[in-house]
Amino acid sequence: MKIAFIEPAILLNAFAMTLTIPLTAQYVYRRVWEETGNYTFAFDSNTSKCEQNKSDPIFAFREVNKRCLQTTEEGVAVQDWVRTNRKKWKTAGWTSINENRNPKGKTCLRNWLKDDFISIYSAITYLMTTVPEVQKKASLFSLQMEMSGLIPGLVSTFMLLSSSDNHGRKLPMVLSSLGSLGTNGWLCVMAYFDLPLQLLIASSFIGALFGNYTTFWGACFAYIVDQQKEYRQRIIQIAILDFMLGVVAGLTGLSSGYFIRELGFMWSFFIVAVVITVSLAYILFFLRDPIKESSQTVTMSCSESLKDLFYRTYMLFKNGSGKRRSLLCLLIFTLVVYFFVIIGISPIFTLYELGPPLCWNEVYIGYGSALGNVSFVSSFLGIWMFSYCLKDIYIAFVGIFTTMVGMMLAAFTRTTLMMFLVRIPFFFTIMPLSVLRSMMSKVVHSTEQGALFACIAFLETLGGVTSTTAYNGIYSATVAWYPGFIFLLSAGLLVLPAISLCGVQCIGWEEGSYTLLIHEEPREPTSD
Repeated sequence: MKIAFIEPAILLNAFAMTLTIPLTAQYVYRRVWEETGNYTFAFDSNTSKCEQNKSDPIFAFREVNKRCLQTTEEGVAVQDWVRTNRKKWKTAGWTSINENRNPKGKTCLRNWLKDDFISIYSAITYLMTTVPEVQKKASLFSLQMEMSGLIPGLVSTFMLLSSSDNHGRKLPMVLSSLGSLGTNGWLCVMAYFDLPLQLLIASSFIGALFGNYTTFWGACFAYIVDQQKEYRQRIIQIAILDFMLGVVAGLTGLSSGYFIRELGFMWSFFIVAVVITVSLAYILFFLRDPIKESSQTVTMSCSESLKDLFYRTYMLFKNGSGKRRSLLCLLIFTLVVYFFVIIGISPIFTLYELGPPLCWNEVYIGYGSALGNVSFVSSFLGIWMFSYCLKDIYIAFVGIFTTMVGMMLAAFTRTTLMMFLVRIPFFFTIMPLSVLRSMMSKVVHSTEQGALFACIAFLETLGGVTSTTAYNGIYSATVAWYPGFIFLLSAGLLVLPAISLCGVQCIGWEEGSYTLLIHEEPREPTSD
């Protein structure tokens, strides 16, 4: 007997996705680090990776700084001395020490440099060249991975979600789960045999042919729309799912660092593959498909199916008045641009936290990921709280502006404490996404919900892939001179959805009136 509860599959895939993203980012970063800097990672301490290995030049650099601070009355910091004397040191060697005006600091440095001259010179070289190079290479490799899955991901997402109106919602769920299973299985093999990192690009391409997580979530939301015909019940169920996703994602992000430390990458990827397998079995053998059971069997050729897909998407914008089309286009533009920024900056946070001056280890990365995923819960609570005193459009404004503030603060963050505190303005990041989807679903007809979700999922896939591609490219080009530039750029880009919402307000948006746009004129026939 099959059941109609999609929640178990959603929660299992949320766990797999939340664990896969930081695992993959840190695995790529570790491999690039080892190939570029010839230093290995250690997973047995709570300290930063820059301090885990005493042979690491950054560790030596900090140790000499601590030693001289303890032995010098005036507290002369080594990095200040190096900053002012490194050019003369390279050319004149020991002469620059005699030019140091502080006698105690000079004695401390001279005694230490007699034994560890090479260590501090390596530290300077490492800080100035190797770390930015590792950051750049990791970012460029992520860029190559995203580019490899761009075209197949777009085609498969649009085809699978659009055809699900006729062939059922389970097909895109199953195929996207198979793609994720294959990708994580291949990551497990790569981690075990230490295969060349470039093979990961091929697996990303093959996995995108089956769809991605955007395909899966689009099919799940369409499934909920099919199950809940009443709008209010549908919104309540989606809100409850968002809340549950936040809890699962937060707990998974919090534990992701301990997965890496205790189990290593190979077993962590294996656990993700097992979870996806369980979810796939549930979808295949226990989940009921209402579309396939209630619809009549209609045989269509491949060309007719493609024409039908594009035709229904075209009619989504053709039907209705000019005001309705303008509102729908502005709302979609706002959603896509905001989604572009949020998805693009997510992997950059991990790269930024892995590098200096933060040098977070896998546990701290997990803490940061957990705080980021709290936004699912806090956004749900924010929508519930603000809905009593604010209109939908103003709730979206609150989420956009708080996210903009968080981006600007992150650009100037240099300490661990501040990086954790910067996550607070991001607590309402998910609010605009939920509110904008709700606003758009009220603008279109109930029979056009499937086409709307397919269109949104296609644009989210396009925006997600292009955003991570663009962000990785920009970060790799700017990390050497200012790593926080990408956050300032994101804050500037968020002005665009804010302006778009102002356009919606100027057109004549009033709470409750947009639901009447559906009935402003008779519907045109969508098919013969």
